[in-house]
Amino acid sequence: TGAITSLQRQMEIKESELRRITSEREMVQKQLRAREVQLQAVSDRFCSLTEEQKQEEIMVMMDEENRSLQQVVKEQESQLAEQNKLTSELQETISQLRAKVVTTRLQLLEQKQAQKEMQSQVEALQHKELQTRVALERISSKFERYRSKIIQATFSVEGSQDPPAELTDDEVLEAMQKIFNQRTEFQHRLKQKGSK
Repeated sequence: TGAITSLQRQMEIKESELRRITSEREMVQKQLRAREVQLQAVSDRFCSLTEEQKQEEIMVMMDEENRSLQQVVKEQESQLAEQNKLTSELQETISQLRAKVVTTRLQLLEQKQAQKEMQSQVEALQHKELQTRVALERISSKFERYRSKIIQATFSVEGSQDPPAELTDDEVLEAMQKIFNQRTEFQHRLKQKGSK
């Protein structure tokens, strides 16, 4: 947004310069036309004179005035050409600035679209995370109930001691393995007695 504002400000400055130069060019053209009118008036006035001496003096004056006016015309034409060139450059610069504004706006729209997509992905991930947490809590709850039942079954066997307040998973497995070993050994003895 700052880039667009800066480009628009530059464009306004260039357009203001263009208007100023156009105004100056019109003023030069008016001056040029006024000089031409003045030259024509002098020429007409001198042409109406009939006396030979005055005609010679007038011709000298006309030549001088003519040269002076031609010099002015050349200078003004040169100034006009320079202003035309500057006008063309300013118009090109304005076109470039407008293209930059359009490009910057397009980039801004693309960034907003990408931001929306990212926001949508973030929301989807947050939803999935919530579902995963709920599922994990459910599984953890089932696991704790299952573990509690295993501990209860393991230590409710006749002859086993009450478990301590907190048991590790390894301790539970060790107690279960001990019961399995005792039962296996008991079955083995029963088989031996049965064979005798």
